[in-house]
Amino acid sequence: MYTSDNDITIIKKILHGKQEDYAILVNKYQRYVFSIVLRYVNHREIAEEISQDVFVKAYKNLSSFKGESKFSTWLYTIVHTTCLSHLRKKKDASILIEEETMILLHDKKYHQPSSDIFYDNSARTKSINAAIGNLPESDAQIITLFYIAEQSVNEIAEITGMSMANVKVKLFRARMKLKEIIEQKFKQELID
Repeated sequence: MYTSDNDITIIKKILHGKQEDYAILVNKYQRYVFSIVLRYVNHREIAEEISQDVFVKAYKNLSSFKGESKFSTWLYTIVHTTCLSHLRKKKDASILIEEETMILLHDKKYHQPSSDIFYDNSARTKSINAAIGNLPESDAQIITLFYIAEQSVNEIAEITGMSMANVKVKLFRARMKLKEIIEQKFKQELID
């Protein structure tokens, strides 16, 4: 089992009638969910609403969680589908394409990827996000899963339906594409 024993224990309590324990899971994963949602919609208020929807859906479907993967992997799937549904409802193809290209750059300054960068509105972060906007959709998704959602290669393969070898190759290529984009278009902004 990939989920922490603590998460499993909490989920079992919730499923056996201690609904108030769901607040523990919400508190533990709210920043994780919000950071991912914010990359899709890029508006704080909308991201807060969607994050709430994600937790409502997760609660309603908690009995379908089998513990065969990490709870965060299962939750990411709900985040992803909820965000895509929201974007489709807006029927704004340009936003869908732009918002689907999400990633957190793992560079020298950030040795441990962290969603904390999404709370930073610095010029550096804006440049990184602009570079991300130039990545193909599938590349951004793979890197987002790896860096933002902190999923393993195996978990990404499970989420996307790709083989582990294919995930590794796509992850490597996406990193190279992002590096090239940054060097060509955003080098000066990131140096400052």
